[in-house]
Amino acid sequence: MHGRCTCGEVEFEVTASPMIVHCCHCTWCQRETGSAFALNAYVETSEINVTKGAPDMVMTPSNSGHGQTIARCPSCKVALWSHYAGSGEAFAFVRCGTFEERAEIVPDVHIFTSTKLPWVLLPEGAQVFEGFYKPKEVWSEDSLARFKAAKGA
Repeated sequence: MHGRCTCGEVEFEVTASPMIVHCCHCTWCQRETGSAFALNAYVETSEINVTKGAPDMVMTPSNSGHGQTIARCPSCKVALWSHYAGSGEAFAFVRCGTFEERAEIVPDVHIFTSTKLPWVLLPEGAQVFEGFYKPKEVWSEDSLARFKAAKGA
């Protein structure tokens, strides 16, 4: 998948399919995106190849209190991906709105729906969690194996 910021100074490719795609409805993501939710593709950082420019890595507060590092375009400041303290630098939450192929990306899970805005309607049959979930109960075997391999690398 190909992604870029708004001004085009930073472009990147993600060379593997997401391990999981989160649609996060927490109030923190609502505030941070200025929207109803955040849509993030979780991938190994090693699968992100910057093909043009270089993002600024900006330390930002997070709801956990441990912070996150957000890769932003140095010119237009668009958030491209982030690294949360809980996952470390080995994994990235890529902002799906930065992908050229964004219409093809469908959330695997809706999380923190306890704070979902009431006018957001979730698809019938969607995996919905009031908070977070246990990856071992939700992720595919392939995604769990990829996580374990990247965590050990």
